[in-house]
Amino acid sequence: MGGKPSGTRKHVSLHHERRGRGMRVLLVDDEPAMLLAMKRLLSSMNGVELVGSFRSAREALDFVRDKEVDLAFLDIQIAEDDGLELARSLRAFHSELIIVFTTSHAEYAMDAYDVYPLDYMVKPISRTRLAQTIARAASSGRASSEAGVPPSNRLTVRGLGCFEVGSTQAGAVKWISKKSMELFAYLLVNRGRSVSKLRILEDIFPGFPLKNAEIYLNTAVYQLRKALSDHGFKEIVINAQEQYRVDLSEVDVDFIQLELGMEELSELGAANAAAAVELDRQFTGELFEDKSFEWAAMERERLALLYNSFAKRLASWLLAQNRYSEALLIARRLIHRNEFEEESNLLLLRILGSMGDNQALIHYYEQYTMLLSGELGLQPSMEFRRLYEEYQ
Repeated sequence: MGGKPSGTRKHVSLHHERRGRGMRVLLVDDEPAMLLAMKRLLSSMNGVELVGSFRSAREALDFVRDKEVDLAFLDIQIAEDDGLELARSLRAFHSELIIVFTTSHAEYAMDAYDVYPLDYMVKPISRTRLAQTIARAASSGRASSEAGVPPSNRLTVRGLGCFEVGSTQAGAVKWISKKSMELFAYLLVNRGRSVSKLRILEDIFPGFPLKNAEIYLNTAVYQLRKALSDHGFKEIVINAQEQYRVDLSEVDVDFIQLELGMEELSELGAANAAAAVELDRQFTGELFEDKSFEWAAMERERLALLYNSFAKRLASWLLAQNRYSEALLIARRLIHRNEFEEESNLLLLRILGSMGDNQALIHYYEQYTMLLSGELGLQPSMEFRRLYEEYQ
């Protein structure tokens, strides 16, 4: 096909070009709000030139036929189109093109690496995470042009509702022992910060004699590194001067991305509403929900409180925009997590009242009243009864 590069000379010339003009970046996503959010983030970054943003594969392919592009951010699901097939077609025009997939679902990060993307990024994408990927793309462009080095591997961690770890290169991590798995989860919760050996021994090996606990810790570290070595990540577990930490530069952790996303969406509006709704969907359960890690209790509660606050703000904003079905879904999820929490129940009452569904409003009020009376021997608060009467 026309436009396909030929040999090392093309790569070297592109490398020199990038030094002078910055990376030419292409965006493809069928959500206008996500396109706008990404465009705003990229516009504030040095060394980046946004050359095109499109909502369909056809538009993107038409554009690259006679345009130079260094880096493409592709939604893996683009309406009727297939982001993976688009990546293959783009590579047919520009074999040196760096691909980064964006997705709302972390599980896609284990699939379809025949197109060799540099990275998978789970939406919503934080500025910090995007900057890291841009830097890696620039570095990858230099390395591949000089030595033909394949794109780097990534480790993906899901800690919300479960604990699953895998790499884009080798699939799921096979744990050698439960304690090595627990140690990795423990270090991840500390978000790259160093933790003293003594604190690890107290939290992960409580009640063990000190000498035995030290032996068990050394064994767990060895087993953890061995399990990660099959994926190319043995060196990310670092210990020095009786301090331990995990290097997160090549690790994508869902609960860390969730918290960063909530921080960046402190102000909700039309421009970031789609990203906020997508972020809410990513809270798929409590931190390490299926694991009995006693040391995780405080972090689990802290993250849950942050999410609850974010979800209530989002549901309230959606309600104000008359987006009732989306607000209702979030409110019901909040109540499912804590059926007696009054603020969430008041929110659900306001949504049902605003929708004008009197039958659903009456049914919900009676159900909530019976629940309070039967389980706690209480009646709804004055505020709850007053709000209910207002909608009658």
